Amino acid sequence: MGDVLHGTGIGRGIAVGTVLRMPEPLPEPADDTSALTPDAEKERARASLAAAAAIIRLRGERAGGSAKEVLEAQAFMAEDPTLIDDVGVRIDSGKTAERAVYEAFAAFRDLLVSMGGYMGERATDLDDVSQRVVAHLRGVAAPGVPDPEHPFVLVARDLAPADTALLDLSKVLALVTSDGGPTSHTAILAREKSIVAVVGVTGALELADSTEIVVDAATGDVTVAPDEATRAAALARAAELKAARSAATGPGALADGTPVPLLANLGSADGAADAVEKGAEGVGLFRTEFLFLDSATAPTVEEQKAQYVRLLQAFPGKKVVVRALDAGADKPLSFLNDAAEENPALGLRGLRALRANEPILRDQLRALAEADAETDADVWVMAPMVSTVEETRYFTALARQLGLKTAGVMVEVPSSALLADRILADADFASIGTNDLTQYTLAADRLLGSVASFQDPWHPAVLKLVGEVGKAGRTTGKPVGICGEAAADPLLAVVLVGLGATTLSMSPSALADVRAELARFTLDEARRFADLALSANSAVEARAAVTSAATP
Repeated sequence: MGDVLHGTGIGRGIAVGTVLRMPEPLPEPADDTSALTPDAEKERARASLAAAAAIIRLRGERAGGSAKEVLEAQAFMAEDPTLIDDVGVRIDSGKTAERAVYEAFAAFRDLLVSMGGYMGERATDLDDVSQRVVAHLRGVAAPGVPDPEHPFVLVARDLAPADTALLDLSKVLALVTSDGGPTSHTAILAREKSIVAVVGVTGALELADSTEIVVDAATGDVTVAPDEATRAAALARAAELKAARSAATGPGALADGTPVPLLANLGSADGAADAVEKGAEGVGLFRTEFLFLDSATAPTVEEQKAQYVRLLQAFPGKKVVVRALDAGADKPLSFLNDAAEENPALGLRGLRALRANEPILRDQLRALAEADAETDADVWVMAPMVSTVEETRYFTALARQLGLKTAGVMVEVPSSALLADRILADADFASIGTNDLTQYTLAADRLLGSVASFQDPWHPAVLKLVGEVGKAGRTTGKPVGICGEAAADPLLAVVLVGLGATTLSMSPSALADVRAELARFTLDEARRFADLALSANSAVEARAAVTSAATP
């Protein structure tokens, strides 16, 4: 058997396959003076821009669905008249077509980044288009997701959002990346699509194409050139996991019958039907940002109510937890706070921004109360980024005043976890957002790649805070949910229940794996796993200790 590389596994899956490496980005074109005439360079640029747009559009047609929309938008970028004019101006100054394209796209990219929010996220897509045009000019293969005819394990530095639209899930057996942590875009994609993945693997980029590897998300190991026994054991376990997922149906519960309702995280009402089909017992996090993003003004009460009614009608008699608008930091909204902030993650965001613009909060709560009155779902509402008891009292009182029966808070900062007993004296429930709780506990920006290794909810400091909230929930008799990415990690989900979580909410595609994992263990075992994780000194140690104890 060959070397074993180590990283962070996403989920509990295992896969065997041959490596196919994601091509590295093309180097920056040299800033040399062109040997051709400006007209000749412009013709080269025009042809390559058109060719790149056509190729991107064709791939979109083949991909279909939401991927088609993403790629159609990319194709339009290559045809943008302003960009094409900018390329021409740069060529007139003596630059090559390659350099002119690179500089024009880079300038546009900087503009999008400065705009932030949704537009800022499109900057990565722009990079992808620029690379494709330059590749066509050079006559080399475009970087991006490879598209062979056979199944493969994709090995990459990381995946951009635009890359993920091109993944053919019938061929991608697993993902292995050298960068990223358990809350990176790649990790979230892997959970959403139920792809076996190990991220943050040291040595991943040294793996050669066509090398056979075993990717074990449960252990975080990548075994290079496995021997026949290792290979056979991996395939057998893959078959067992598939059978367990199929066998685990119905409401979420531990092996001793302890109920653990499994809920869905949704970003719009459009995903409701899929969540129900995958067995969601309700909604644990309905993100309302989609109603507000890309708007110059807040939507009206009627506009919001219509969307809430759509969602609630899909879950008759079921719990639906709606999060009030969570804007600020990585989701700026000009009509909430247009002031520049040195560190927006620690600034006017979440409930702080809503309090500073109370009419917007009142409209949202009023719209939700009216939608509640017209449907028969069990509506709960919660405030984002609550850090004090006083904030809790403010939000719950306002929500009840406007007609909502059940009002709670999100626990995303250490202060609210440490004072959970006092917060739950006023709030009807708490929901732990593990992504932000990890960010603030470890002082590591969740959007910053250089500190991605700190973004691990298995860290004992994070779990200790979760345990404080769980203990407060038991003492006060109030529910404690988990709605961060941690709930979608099947083994960590068991630990979270051991720490006192009473419900788990996740991407609908993660429900089957978590349901199957919960069914393997009793509440006593879950509590024992929680103690093991808490006694560790690091996220790596915690995961390894629980994995070892949970492995038959």
